[in-house]
Amino acid sequence: MMTPRAPGSRELLRFLTCGSVDDGKSTLIGRLLFDSQLIFEDTLAAITRDSRKHGTTGEEVDLALLVDGLEAERQQGITIDVAYRFFATPRRSFIVADTPGHEQYTRNMATGASGASLAVILIDARKGVLTQTRRHSYICSLLGIRDIVVAVNKIDLVNFSEDTFDRIVGDYVTFAAGLGFRSVVPIPLSARYGDNVAARSGNTPWYHGPSLIEHLEGVDVTQDLASRPFRFPVQWVNRPDADFRGFAGTIASGRIAPGDQVVVAASGKATRIARIVTADGDLAAAEAGQAVTLTLTDEVDVARGDILVRPAERPPVADQFAAHLLWMDEEPMLPGRSYMMRIGNIWTPCSVTSIRHRVDVNTLEEHAARRLALNEIGFCNFSAGQAVPLDPYAENRATGAFILVDRFTNRTAGAGMVAFPLRRATNIHQERFTVDKAARAALSGNAPMVLWFTGLSGSGKSTIANIVEQALHRAGRQTYTLDGDNVRHGLCRDLGFTAEDRVENIRRVGEVAKLMVDAGLVVLCSFISPFRAERRMVREMLAEGEFLEIFVDTPIEACMARDPKGLYAKARAGQIRNFTGIDSPYEPPEAPELLLRTADRSPEACAEEVLAALRARGVQC
Repeated sequence: MMTPRAPGSRELLRFLTCGSVDDGKSTLIGRLLFDSQLIFEDTLAAITRDSRKHGTTGEEVDLALLVDGLEAERQQGITIDVAYRFFATPRRSFIVADTPGHEQYTRNMATGASGASLAVILIDARKGVLTQTRRHSYICSLLGIRDIVVAVNKIDLVNFSEDTFDRIVGDYVTFAAGLGFRSVVPIPLSARYGDNVAARSGNTPWYHGPSLIEHLEGVDVTQDLASRPFRFPVQWVNRPDADFRGFAGTIASGRIAPGDQVVVAASGKATRIARIVTADGDLAAAEAGQAVTLTLTDEVDVARGDILVRPAERPPVADQFAAHLLWMDEEPMLPGRSYMMRIGNIWTPCSVTSIRHRVDVNTLEEHAARRLALNEIGFCNFSAGQAVPLDPYAENRATGAFILVDRFTNRTAGAGMVAFPLRRATNIHQERFTVDKAARAALSGNAPMVLWFTGLSGSGKSTIANIVEQALHRAGRQTYTLDGDNVRHGLCRDLGFTAEDRVENIRRVGEVAKLMVDAGLVVLCSFISPFRAERRMVREMLAEGEFLEIFVDTPIEACMARDPKGLYAKARAGQIRNFTGIDSPYEPPEAPELLLRTADRSPEACAEEVLAALRARGVQC
């Protein structure tokens, strides 16, 4: 557990403090800074003044204010953002991340954990192990942290009770038994008064272990990344002039030297390292952690996002994989919905195809789930828009971690850790036929496309689509209508009207519409399709100009007055659940190709507007 260090050694340890709300994380870091004598006199004077205004320790100096720098944090007495602080002892240097305890800021805690080698999990001695303690511990485990300090804080408030300490440690060790931690070191301490922080305290004569500083100075958390397979994610193609072409990035793992053979992970194209270039001159070799520019002996196709590896150590390259997912967005994660995934320096569309299970952070039990809500953790199958090189996260953090980004808000929606690639359909490929979409369209005289009618139930979508199809048919155009009610009698008969089922319903319809466009048809799709994300997903399945979004904009009051199927009355009576406009949202298009206001216009007039738009695009009708 404790590894002796040579005198004067100043190795760097990155660690984080985490745990539940008000367990004393910021106070502990403030105490570490104070005991390390890294607080200037003017800073201490300012903190002393602020303690009277914002502090929670009466007349004493509130050391938490050294870390809680945001005004909102000081006013509320909580940590919101991740705060990084540096301190050092004669034996080691440290960078510590103070992470929030509130559940709503779990995403910030995960950010702090992603770069740490050790976690100090604080537990209030008065409260014991809480849900957030368990959640943070599980996230630490997922993010590859293998060394844990269980800091039972505020031990002074339970009269330095050994029994209380032993009970809390027993509860935590029992919970954490399945998390794969390499070491779990319990320490009783009082961050406020410094007991067992820098030195062992006489108030806990029953405790014979190290102080927190002693443990942090001696714990060995080294990861020999240099001995692992070589991974070099290309961050930037360096081309200052016509005579130099290099590839800049940081070596994620392994070693490399000029003359070594490498391949591009995704394509398998082989070459050799010509030079290892740095601002201080060329290197004879480089290893994990070094930022370098590599030049190659051959003109192979390498771009930002590619990974250079050794030929015998190529990572899996897959467009489908299984991974743990921590959901960070207030909007739930719905299988089938398209997000943007960033893995390394690669951006690609990605969706969750299925949720294998959701993890109960209290018991670590696995439960069936159809969605993931804010701060929930699931094990899921993913499908990416392109095949990407990836390693299991447990083997390489740099090439096994990814994020999901909401395509409309650009919020980071989830953080994922790759478990393994999925070997799906490796024996099939895309068949190319001589008679293609262009040939079919030329035979029929069509300009194949999708006319996507969206709007509330009762807005007139199907009526207008029917009139448009009749006109196209009279003009000799080959068409087909996909209608919301009709597909639910066959293709989508197994789906209900939950958000998850609505996403899957539109995904299936989009795939069918794409095939029909390939057949050279004009496809009229009449669907409520309440979510922008799924309408955009269908648009992106098709070529530019093949998708026309037609918003049939009818006020809900008018739809309810028409109520041709009696659905609104049943929904208001509670007989129909998840009904769009009543207890399920509708997201109107932001920039449709065509906007039809039907409240004071006839279906025939609206249909003529659609036909006029088609004529303007060269469609004879």
